[in-house]
Amino acid sequence: MVGVRRHSSVMNPAVWHKVAAISGVAALGLGTYGAHVFKPKNPAYKDVWQTASLYHLVHTPALLAAPITKHPTIFGGLLTTGILAFSGTCYVVAYLEDRKYSTLAPFGGFAFIGAWATLLF
Repeated sequence: MVGVRRHSSVMNPAVWHKVAAISGVAALGLGTYGAHVFKPKNPAYKDVWQTASLYHLVHTPALLAAPITKHPTIFGGLLTTGILAFSGTCYVVAYLEDRKYSTLAPFGGFAFIGAWATLLF
């Protein structure tokens, strides 16, 4: 049909590049803060921050691959959810030095697992 624009359910690849860019900037900023500024009263929370930073940094470049996966929105969405729910929760727990805020972390971990599992299908 001439003049009819089809709606695509697939996100523009540039969207995932922007999500990865924002996540990368945040990961590097938070990682730098954790390494040079963050001085918790309980040193165990430094390890929690480092775990958050590691998972954040490892999964951020994977967002760049979202457009070339079979299910880019699911893959990228689950990775983004994992970063926010797992790493974000760990950052909050470490910063506040209070594990009562850790309830979302397991959901973030499952989101990471789900994202990587989507590559099987």
